[in-house]
Amino acid sequence: MGLTANPKIKRALVSVSNKDGIIEFCTHLIQEHKVEIISTGGTLNTLLDAGLSAIDISKFTGFPEMMDGRVKTLHPKVHGGILARRDIDQTVMQENDIKGIDLVVVNLYPFVETISKPDTTLEEAIENIDIGGPSMLRSAAKNNKYVTVVVDPNDYELVLNELKVNKGCISEKDRSDLAAKAFTHTAAYDTAISNYLSAAQNNEFPDNIFSKYQLKEILRYGENPHQKAAFYVDPIESNNTGVSNSSQLQGKQLSYNNIADTDAAFECVKAFEEPACVIVKHANPCGIATAKNIIEAYEKAFSSDPTSAFGGIIALNRELDQEVADIIVNNQFVEVIIAPGVTDEALAITKTKENIRILDANELGLPAEGFKFLSVTDGMLVQETDNGVVARDDLKIVSKRVPSEAEIQNCLFAWKVCKFVKSNAIVYTRENQTIGIGAGQMSRIDSARIAASKATERGFKTEGCAMASDAFFPFRDGIDAAAEIGITSIIQPGGSMRDDEVIQAADEANIAMLFTGMRHFRH
Repeated sequence: MGLTANPKIKRALVSVSNKDGIIEFCTHLIQEHKVEIISTGGTLNTLLDAGLSAIDISKFTGFPEMMDGRVKTLHPKVHGGILARRDIDQTVMQENDIKGIDLVVVNLYPFVETISKPDTTLEEAIENIDIGGPSMLRSAAKNNKYVTVVVDPNDYELVLNELKVNKGCISEKDRSDLAAKAFTHTAAYDTAISNYLSAAQNNEFPDNIFSKYQLKEILRYGENPHQKAAFYVDPIESNNTGVSNSSQLQGKQLSYNNIADTDAAFECVKAFEEPACVIVKHANPCGIATAKNIIEAYEKAFSSDPTSAFGGIIALNRELDQEVADIIVNNQFVEVIIAPGVTDEALAITKTKENIRILDANELGLPAEGFKFLSVTDGMLVQETDNGVVARDDLKIVSKRVPSEAEIQNCLFAWKVCKFVKSNAIVYTRENQTIGIGAGQMSRIDSARIAASKATERGFKTEGCAMASDAFFPFRDGIDAAAEIGITSIIQPGGSMRDDEVIQAADEANIAMLFTGMRHFRH
C-alpha cells in the first residue's frame, strides 16, 4: 500500500486538561475535514455537551476505564494506532484490528499548577502526575513521519490552516516541529515532577539537576555585541517577584545587562520596609536611601552619586506615581525603572521619554527564595539564595565605646546595603543614605579608600558616619583609613585571626564596632 508524503488526517485522539479552544478546534476537524474523534473523560463530556460527535476511548479499545481514570489509554489499540508505520505495519494492524490514529491532541494533568498552590499535599501532587498523556505524546512525536501531535492550544490555528491549504494533510516540516515541541513539553513536565519529589524528600541537592526554564525572548546581544543571548524564565509561579515576571509597560527591549542590573536593584530594594530607592549601575548599587516618602528616598539616592546614576537602573519599593515619575524624568537619564505598581498618570509622564523601560512588578513580594546558579566551564555551581538577616539583637558590641541608638540604626542600614555590593565591599552611610561605596576591589583597604574618596568628592560630611564591611578586616589598615575621615561606627562580621588588632584600632580612634557573625560575599 503506497504512502503519500503528507498522510491525510482521518482519525484524532483528543484528551486535554486545558480545554481552551478545543470545542472550536474539534468542530472544524469534524465539519470541514470529516475527522473521527476519539476522546476520554472530561474532554469527551465537553465535546458531547457541545453537540459534537466523539467516540468514547473505552468503546474504541473495548476495554473500560478503571482505577479512577488511571488506566484508560494504556492499550495496544491506542499506542498501536499511534505508533504504526503505515507503510510496513498494515498486516499487523489488520490482524489485531488496530485503526490508525493520525492526530494526537493531548495536554497533561496540571501538575505544575497543582504544586504551585501552597496547601497542596503530596498525595494531591501524585494524583496529578499524568502517565497516559506523556506516553501518547511520546508515541506520536516519535512517529511524526505519519502522525501529527499537538500539545499547545496556540497551535490549533496552525493545524487548521495546514489542513485547509493541504487538503486534510499536515506538512512534514510542521509534523516535525510539533513533535519537537511535544518532546520539550514532556521533558519539562518530567523535570517539574523530579524537582518536586526531590524537594519533598528534603533532597536539597539531588543527584541530577534538570533545566526547568522556558525561553521568554531572544535578546539583541549579551554583555557585549559579539555575544548572542536569550532570557529564560521559571514557568512555575512562586512568591518571588521581579524582572522575570514583571510587565514591561513601555520602552525599548530589555538588554542582557538591563535584566541583570534590574534584578540586582529590585532584590536590594525589597530589603527595606521604609520607602526606599535603589540605583544600580553595572551590577553594583551606586545610590541607596530610605525616607519618609518615595520622592525623598529617590532624591537622596540620586544625590549619593549623580555621576554613576547616569544611565542607571532605578528600583522603588513603592508605586511609581505621577510626581515621582516627573522628578525622575526631568532629573536624569535612566535605562529602567521598576516598581510594584505604576499609575496611568506616571506612564503619561514617562512616555515623553519613550526609550525608558518601565517595568511593573505588580507587587513588591518577598526577597528571592530558592537557589542561585552560576555556570562554569562544563559545570554549574548551586547555592541557597543569601537571605541571611541580622537584627539588632544579633549584634555584638566589641569596642570599648558603646554605640548610640542612632549609630546602631545607621550601621544596620549600611549592613543591608553592603549585602548587595560586590565583594570586597565597603559602604559609608549617613542618616539612611549611602554617601560612599567601594565595590569589587581585590583588597579591602582599596574599597575603603574608594568609598571615602567618593564621599569627599561629592561634599558629604563623613564625620559621624557609619561604615559596613561585607567580610572581616584582615588588618587594621581599613579601620585606620575610616578613622582618618571621621567614621564613628563600624559594622562587620568579625572572625579574623587579627580581630584583637582590629578592635584595638577602633578603640584607639574611639570608634564603636559591632560584629554580626555573618558575612555577605557577593560575586
